[in-house]
Amino acid sequence: MAVAAVTTKPLHKPLQKKPLPAGRPREWYVSHNRRLKAMRLAIALLDAGVYHPSNADNDTIRATAERIGVHPPSDTTCRMVRALIRYGR
Repeated sequence: MAVAAVTTKPLHKPLQKKPLPAGRPREWYVSHNRRLKAMRLAIALLDAGVYHPSNADNDTIRATAERIGVHPPSDTTCRMVRALIRYGR
């Protein structure tokens, strides 16, 4: 009977961050960063077993943000997280 080995090493290298393009309107940067934050939160919720938007209320999303070390999201970002969970299948 073979036992599967458990590893703590990441299976892939993280992507290198690139600077954002200069010269865009401020609203573009705000919405871009909001989408990135919503994506990180949606991934963390899915990893925690929250697969339905109805289970992801604002308090749950904000608690997840605190757990992963992200500033508390706004109501708009919370709606985006639920939309990503709903339609991101």
